[in-house]
Amino acid sequence: MGAAPADTQPARDARLSGLTRTEKALFAAVAVLTVLAGVTRYAHGVSRVTAFVLATLALAGMAWVIALATEEVGQRLGTAVTGVMQSTVGNLPEFFVVIFALQAGDRVVAETAILGSILVNALLVLGLVIVAGALRERRRDGIMRFNPRLPNDTATLLLVSSFIIVLIGLTHGASDPASRHAKTISIIGAVVILAVYATWLRQYLTTPQPAETHVRGQPRLRLATSIVLLVAAGTASAFVSDWFINALEPTIGTLHISKAFAGLVIVAIAGNAVEHAVGIVLAAKGQADLAISVVKNSVAQIAAFLYPLLVLVSLLTATTLTFSLAPVYIGALIGTAVIVWQITGDGEASVFEGAALVATFVILATVAAFE
Repeated sequence: MGAAPADTQPARDARLSGLTRTEKALFAAVAVLTVLAGVTRYAHGVSRVTAFVLATLALAGMAWVIALATEEVGQRLGTAVTGVMQSTVGNLPEFFVVIFALQAGDRVVAETAILGSILVNALLVLGLVIVAGALRERRRDGIMRFNPRLPNDTATLLLVSSFIIVLIGLTHGASDPASRHAKTISIIGAVVILAVYATWLRQYLTTPQPAETHVRGQPRLRLATSIVLLVAAGTASAFVSDWFINALEPTIGTLHISKAFAGLVIVAIAGNAVEHAVGIVLAAKGQADLAISVVKNSVAQIAAFLYPLLVLVSLLTATTLTFSLAPVYIGALIGTAVIVWQITGDGEASVFEGAALVATFVILATVAAFE
């Protein structure tokens, strides 16, 4: 009888896995902030500014939890599985934001939100990750090195997805017979692109990684605990993102911000806060392969999985999503695919190249502000 407590104590300690008091306090703070953000979202008479601040802090907290859980999962499963898992969970906010917008009949916000998610990850987030990773190597040669396979695969998937967007844009520009069937073309295109993505994903997950296959260090959490944290925080971030956008809407109206800028920049950055934190933190720690995997998997997944999936799911909503975009965004998408391939295709990147990606996004955001 007396031996039972001694036997169960190590199990409890194993579940905690040596997390520091600060980390435990942060977990509690994130939980409190999330509850408060939810309360202020639905309570009457609460300042929208207060609701916005709480939602922002809660979203940042979710990003921290996912960053911790991603690193723990990466200790055991390697960069490929971890990157796919994290990007899948991290892209839940984009999925819900687009669905909510389509159901409300706001096609502009829906289109620019999904496109903005691609561009924010491929330009802004990737640029910041490269800057953080290259700065860590400044004492050596200032070059961030990573496996070039995923960047090249991502560029291919992005170009395949862009192909149908360019073709539909050209048919609309020429006003030819095919332009009247954009919905049908989009549905067929969505199905075949999803098939391509599934083929790539199977190959990517089953082919041994030639470079770093596991994150350095010893895991502090059980695998089951890490996965539960990853899924729970990613799901919660979807709701928090919705609260964030809801609190932001009054500000958008007051400042007379264009819907294109709101979707392409504000919604996309808020929805990708998880990738911001995870990628930059991992790059700063010297875990270049996992950092690139997180960001690049997100780009590939949004372009070749989430966008086509939303085209099909939108058939059940009030507004149908297609691959028909404005010419300026078609040009931005093609230009992004080319510049990302050029910078990351060789498996090396410097601070200069990271800064170039960030600058490209700033230029794009400036154009969107005047749309």
